[in-house]
Amino acid sequence: MTSSPSVAVVGAGPAGLAAAEVLAQGGARVTVHDAMARPGRKFLLAGRGGLNLTHSEPLDRFLARYPAPMRPFIEAFPPQALIAWCEALGQPVFTGSSGRVFPVAMKASPLLRAWLRRLEALGVTFRAGWRWQGFGPGRTLRFDQGGVTPDAAILACGGASWPQLGSDGAWAQAFPEEAVAPLEPANMGFHVGWSVPFATRFAGAPLKRVVLRLGDQSWRGEAMISARGIEGGIIYAAAAALRGAVPVTVMLDLRPDLDLAALRARLGGGAQSLANRLRRAGLAPVAAGLVQEALRAGAPREDVAGLLKALPVRLEAPMGLARAISTAGGLRWEQLDPRLMLRDRPGIFCAGEMLDWEAPTGGYLLQGCFATGQAAGQGALDWLRSPSAAPATSAGS
Repeated sequence: MTSSPSVAVVGAGPAGLAAAEVLAQGGARVTVHDAMARPGRKFLLAGRGGLNLTHSEPLDRFLARYPAPMRPFIEAFPPQALIAWCEALGQPVFTGSSGRVFPVAMKASPLLRAWLRRLEALGVTFRAGWRWQGFGPGRTLRFDQGGVTPDAAILACGGASWPQLGSDGAWAQAFPEEAVAPLEPANMGFHVGWSVPFATRFAGAPLKRVVLRLGDQSWRGEAMISARGIEGGIIYAAAAALRGAVPVTVMLDLRPDLDLAALRARLGGGAQSLANRLRRAGLAPVAAGLVQEALRAGAPREDVAGLLKALPVRLEAPMGLARAISTAGGLRWEQLDPRLMLRDRPGIFCAGEMLDWEAPTGGYLLQGCFATGQAAGQGALDWLRSPSAAPATSAGS
């Protein structure tokens, strides 16, 4: 390759910044273009909940969370590598009781500041307010600010969730329709037709230690009632299965720690009011409210214990991309070679959430973005060193 090739990176999220770091360390002149005024906007939003970087589970189980084409990139940059990278930036981590890994600071801003300082020290240039518009001839990239023709390019345009933070999925229009799997919400809540009194009283209330069942599948954890439906960890974990089934009625076990016989004994009988029986069952007010909702909707009153073990909740539709944590669908894998280079556009590589994969919550999304960003950056360096890499024909990035 030339002594200092130019590389344009589109997108200043974790995948784009990870690619930029690898490229700059490899001697490339890197310019990161992003539509937003500041880099890492969605990364900062993710950090508001504690910044779940990755997960500590065994690597074989961890790899199974990803589609087969992703696994080599995760193996090349596994959770321990991401942890070491984070700590080298002065941000120690800890592993929570669930196995999830977080920075001790429990937010993204200190990590992002340290990362940007490192990138600037490596000579990476940032162009804010540059929105990618599509491809021009050869390796030319069209922006609303003008055209750029680098020696190589990385597209890390994100998915389509939280579009106000920059990743609105508009990049899909630059590709043939058949090249992109439809972008859909992932790790999202679902609309439920709550009664007005229930929604008014319990919006924002956590529903703890429950089991959700759909057919022979089950998920254990917590949820949160919202004014429009139900969200939270257990719902996000089940979202991929639920998305294709709605409208659907799922069953909630409100006391999974008690079997049916034990629960019946605790509830007792006689002339007790329903409210007293639910208190005897140890239900939180929001869980008791769900029982009342089910009864109003026509659930049988004869077997309260059975209702607590299998409480029906009708999910009407998934909440939209604007509120989803992440995106399912994206650029199909057959469009890319094993280095993440577009097969029909040599020298242009892709990474991050714009690829066709869907990560469950638990640190898998950020790990995948970092790993594919690293892989795309290294792939671009390897390609630039190859005889097939012709230099750009006009001014670089």
